[in-house]
Amino acid sequence: MRVLYAGDPEEKALWEGALRAADPQMDLIMEPGQADPASVEALLYAPSGPLRDVAPYRNLRFIQSLWAGVERILGEGRLPAGVPLARMVEPGLERGMVEYMLGHGLRIHLETERFREAQARELWAPQAPPLASGRPVGVLGLGELGAAVARALAGVGFPVSGWSRSPKPGIGAEIRALSGPEGLEEILKSSEILMVLLPLTPETRGLLNARTLALLPRGAQIVNAARGPILEEEALLAALESGALGGATLDVFAVEPLPPGHPFWRHPRILVTPHVASATRPETAAQVVAAQMRRLARGERPLHLVDRGRGY
Repeated sequence: MRVLYAGDPEEKALWEGALRAADPQMDLIMEPGQADPASVEALLYAPSGPLRDVAPYRNLRFIQSLWAGVERILGEGRLPAGVPLARMVEPGLERGMVEYMLGHGLRIHLETERFREAQARELWAPQAPPLASGRPVGVLGLGELGAAVARALAGVGFPVSGWSRSPKPGIGAEIRALSGPEGLEEILKSSEILMVLLPLTPETRGLLNARTLALLPRGAQIVNAARGPILEEEALLAALESGALGGATLDVFAVEPLPPGHPFWRHPRILVTPHVASATRPETAAQVVAAQMRRLARGERPLHLVDRGRGY
């Protein structure tokens, strides 16, 4: 099976080395112009790559996204609708997200900003934070990444609730799994720290707005490492200014890079990170790609296929 890499050109050398190490027999093409498009059966694709016209690749059997999120890929409308498309689910990406969310969750829980402010005032205020068992955490999104984050948080003692649009059996006895509109209201009302790991779909766009943010306990904090448009920016700023929310850690934004002069940059209750919560690691993701190609060669269904109707 001939496989074409159509990802970020700056990562091409990393991917080539990792893919050839994962499967030395893979018939791998690293540039769209290096082979007859009709000979390509599998496409490794990212919107940041060089491929703009997919029409000549008329014999594609499979498309593997190199990104975890696929809303931009689907929004482009370039890829043939009849070809199976898989999300990237790989250990390095998952581990990076777990470390980011757990690290910032602990930072918020331990109230480091309160101590920093006291330090600036030379104020000795020995009020210890509660134990993790006294700090309810909610995770919006129980896909591969959300479920892994929820389990890690529960592992250090937080009482964790998770929410998804439809029920997610098998998440784990330590996670209170909720779903549907009533479950969303319940998780928002109980979460002192809210972590957002939902896919961006028409249903989740603007899900966190003035009405839903008002359901959170007073002083709650948000960590958004999903997609910027899930959280309405004006509603967030208003909730922070009123004191209804205690803070926000934001890794994703409606416009990226975050424009100069945007109010998030200098807001004292917002921590901005530049979309670094997690990333696909070629050294681990190449093993996933090789496994997908072996499944195809055996006539098996690839893993993590996208439901284009749902958008994830």
